[in-house]
Amino acid sequence: MLLFFAYLCIMIQQEIDKSYLRQAIALAEENVRQKKGGPFAAIIVKDGQIIATGTNLVTANNDPTAHAEVTAIRNACARLGTFQLQGCTVYASCEPCPMCLGAIYWARPSRLVFAADKYQASSVGFDDSFIYKEIKLPISERSIETIHILMPESNAPMDLWRLAENKKEY
Repeated sequence: MLLFFAYLCIMIQQEIDKSYLRQAIALAEENVRQKKGGPFAAIIVKDGQIIATGTNLVTANNDPTAHAEVTAIRNACARLGTFQLQGCTVYASCEPCPMCLGAIYWARPSRLVFAADKYQASSVGFDDSFIYKEIKLPISERSIETIHILMPESNAPMDLWRLAENKKEY
């Protein structure tokens, strides 16, 4: 009986997840129709309520960081008055890119659920594989010239942070 109940709970959660994913997909489709940016959207849910949404606004805002997940995270954090999204689920119309995945991990939601995968995104021109490859390379081999200059005062901000009282850890 307990096993059946657990199975039933999983099935119910999958239907809830699919419902929110359908909404994220519909937002992504509308974003394409309105020519605001790429075919991506995200919804953030907490306690069964949509807290925030976001669509890709890269070209509309001339902002390469205005991806759907980042936009949704910004909106959710502003609404909740916090920089962390514990207890929230991020529903994304597509598997998050490296930047968005990093933002999601920094925001610390409880769950991430996505529809299309990175291979589907790649097939229409949104290929992030080069970023994953670049991250692994030594700085001297990256395609963007990257220069590391170690200076005596380089660590001063870190030292100040370490000694700061009443800092807000994150």
